[in-house]
Amino acid sequence: MNKGLNIVINIILFAIIVFMAWLVVKSIQAPIKFNNEQKARETKVVEHLIDIRNAEVHYKNVNGKYTASFDTLIDFCKTAEIPIVNMIPDPTDTTFTRTINDTIGFVKVMDSLAGKRTNFNINDICYVPFSDPQQKFELEAGFIKRNGIDIPVFEARTPYEVYLIGLDQQRILNAKAEKESINRYAGLKVGSMEEASTDGNWEKL
Repeated sequence: MNKGLNIVINIILFAIIVFMAWLVVKSIQAPIKFNNEQKARETKVVEHLIDIRNAEVHYKNVNGKYTASFDTLIDFCKTAEIPIVNMIPDPTDTTFTRTINDTIGFVKVMDSLAGKRTNFNINDICYVPFSDPQQKFELEAGFIKRNGIDIPVFEARTPYEVYLIGLDQQRILNAKAEKESINRYAGLKVGSMEEASTDGNWEKL
């Protein structure tokens, strides 16, 4: 009888040990899995933000300002063309410092943004990847005054909660609190409504 009881106890102890080991492994793997998924998602979100930045820059070059409307920006990208400029040395310049800009053709803004990507869809640049339900990036545009001059600015952004949805909620809250504690935006953004910059906050890390 005692032998049978010892077997049962040993089985229970073994099961407890296996369960505890599983908890340890899970606690180690959880933050690694979260970080890997966060990086994978942010790579895609950054790709969209870069597309938005490039589109906004082209828009400003033509219109002298940025736009806060995705509809306007997307329509512009579908129809506008940008010149292809060939820079050659000025033959009359003996200092070899001046150049002549020669426009040799035009390319559609949409083609410039797409590059070699075959799955590029200009209509999708406004949507935040992995958001559920699907959400758009927050987009602002306007002017700031510097030395008495109005400088056009824009900002596109999306917070952690939007593109990290479905992941560990507590880790999302921890990541948000960490950024806010150092007065940084808790998410990804490009441009700024406070300074003349088109940098992304992932480029300032």
